[in-house]
This record gives sequence, structure tokens and C-alpha cells, in this order.
Amino acid sequence: MIDAPHPLLSTSADPVDPTAPDVVAAAADLLATLRHEPSTTGLAAPQIGLSWRLIAFDAGRHPRSRSRTGELVVANPRLATAARWDHLREGCVSVPGLTADVRRATRITVHGHLPGTGEPVTIEADAVEARCIQHQLDHLDGLLFLDRVVGALSLHRSHHSCDG
Repeated sequence: MIDAPHPLLSTSADPVDPTAPDVVAAAADLLATLRHEPSTTGLAAPQIGLSWRLIAFDAGRHPRSRSRTGELVVANPRLATAARWDHLREGCVSVPGLTADVRRATRITVHGHLPGTGEPVTIEADAVEARCIQHQLDHLDGLLFLDRVVGALSLHRSHHSCDG
């Protein structure tokens, strides 16, 4: 698992061929890592060292989850719609020990492809699941949740000035 301020966490991830064997293997690694982190509802490929547009999530583990897509890995996910914005506390395994209130949509639609088959998939999510997916999409765009907090110092954007 990669922690901030690793440069991979501040870089936009590259699109992938969802049918490529290495992408399918990475999807399996993401799921295995997610299963090994019981308090985590989602992961993005950059968090395991791959600059690929690949996310895994299972927000059903969260006690406030309403929509429950279940365990899913999506290649090249893109946000299609977002509505009903709200603030809620978030944390991230790549930023251990920190949490903050983040404003995100509570209803979203995401399009992407399933690793292995390349079959198109559409996810409609709300509440915690919507937040989880948006958090992972941010990782694919080189953003951490702290980048969405007004006035917060970004750990990964300012790390060069702090290196000794």
C-alpha cells in the first residue's frame, strides 16, 4: 500500500485495456488487498503502485451503506451523473490517521468496463457507496480527499518543499 506523499498519488492514472491479462491480475490484487483491509470500502490501482484507471470497492461493509453493489472492480470508470451534495467525514488508507469533512454527491452514476470480459457496466450508487466510488475516482485523477477540503494543506502536492 502506498502512502502520501508518494508521487504516484498525485498523478493522473492511464486508461487500461480491461481484457489484458496484467489488468485482470491487477483487478484480482485490488480485491485481495481490499479484503485484507477490513475497515476500507474501496481502493484504486495507484494505491497499490499502478498508474492505471482501475478501482475496487465494496461499500456494503459500511454500517451506513444503503446501495450495495457488492464487491466490484471497474476499469476506466467515469462519473456520468452526480446529484444531491452533502458533507461527510472521510479518511484514506494512503493518509493514515487523518480524516476531514468532504463535500461529495450522494447520488451518482458511473460507467466503466469489467476486467476480464471488457463488458460495459453502469453503477448507480447513493450515500456511502457513492462517496466511496467518488473517493476512488479522485485517486485516478491524482487527488486525495484532503485536496477537497478548503484550507487543508495537501500532503502530496507540497512534499517537495518539506523534503530535507
